[in-house]
Amino acid sequence: MAKELRPFDYTYLAIVSAIALFGMMMLASASAPSGYARFSDSYYFVTHQLVFGFLPGLAGMLAFSRIPYTFWKKIAWNLLLVSIVLLSVVFIPGLSAGIGTAHSWISVFGLFSVQPSEIVKLTFLFYLAAWLEKRGEMGVRDIHGGLLPFVGTLGIILLLLLLQPDVGAMTIIAAASLAVYFVAGAPLVYVGGLIGAGIAALALLIGLAPYRAARFTTFLNPELDPQGVGYHINQALLAIGSGGIFGLGYGHSRQKFQYLPEVAGDSIYAVIAEEMGMLVALLVLVAFLAFLWRTLKIAKESPDKFGKYVATGVGFWVTLQAFVNVGSMVAIMPMTGIPLPLISYGGTSMAVTMCAIGVVLNISRHGKGQE
Repeated sequence: MAKELRPFDYTYLAIVSAIALFGMMMLASASAPSGYARFSDSYYFVTHQLVFGFLPGLAGMLAFSRIPYTFWKKIAWNLLLVSIVLLSVVFIPGLSAGIGTAHSWISVFGLFSVQPSEIVKLTFLFYLAAWLEKRGEMGVRDIHGGLLPFVGTLGIILLLLLLQPDVGAMTIIAAASLAVYFVAGAPLVYVGGLIGAGIAALALLIGLAPYRAARFTTFLNPELDPQGVGYHINQALLAIGSGGIFGLGYGHSRQKFQYLPEVAGDSIYAVIAEEMGMLVALLVLVAFLAFLWRTLKIAKESPDKFGKYVATGVGFWVTLQAFVNVGSMVAIMPMTGIPLPLISYGGTSMAVTMCAIGVVLNISRHGKGQE
């Protein structure tokens, strides 16, 4: 007799819904001047986010919440190949929709663009969770059967991201993978060694690329070039500071009027702080911490290791990305170009994140804890 499934984790769904709806509300405000200036439509960005991000994401979340999560384990190897192919397609002329020297998007019939690195966050997580479950804790601890294959496979993904270059997505995928690897039983010395190697690699990348070196220098001293490379962070700090405790009021940001770059994308948290104030800005962080807490609860109650690793990966991916974005806005981390999950403009990011949440909702239905 088949086991009767539990209801969805409605607390988890409520947290996600609150973040996403608040994000759409803030995107409508933050992007209005930019949308009017560029497209003569104040609602351009929020409309595109709705059509190409939120609605596909909602459909994906509903679909993925109904598909048994164990299905993804069966096709894990195929999903690894999908990940590699997606990250390689961006280099094909005619398909790439890159900006300047960056090759991070695929043009779909010239109608819209898709960012493969966002999709790979989920497809590679499926593969990694299935592989770690198959290896078992003893296998994960083994150098030749666990550590080296893990480093090799992850290294291929990170190399393809580096060639685009997309250091932001590379950092999130690496960090989430390490979190899952540790939860699967990897010794702390392995994880610590890989973190140290990653920091050294980032330092090398900063030294080799002048624009990365300029960003890092600006992070250390934001006032070094306030009208040049330091302009973005200085305007973000000005926006956050001018909001005070209670904010200037919804729709009353001054920095969004062509002063603060990327108001719909990376910088939307600065607009939130300016309009809604420090209290609401802090509540956004609390919401993401609540998201992590509930996701890890679902992971803990998962009936198998695969579900546990997938839920853990989604929790750390989304929460870490949120805190890296916020950290760059308040100048405690270098600028990375990472969007604020479920809030920043970006259809692929929104849709894939909601699909991942759908998978976690399905895992919650199979949970072994108390209802």
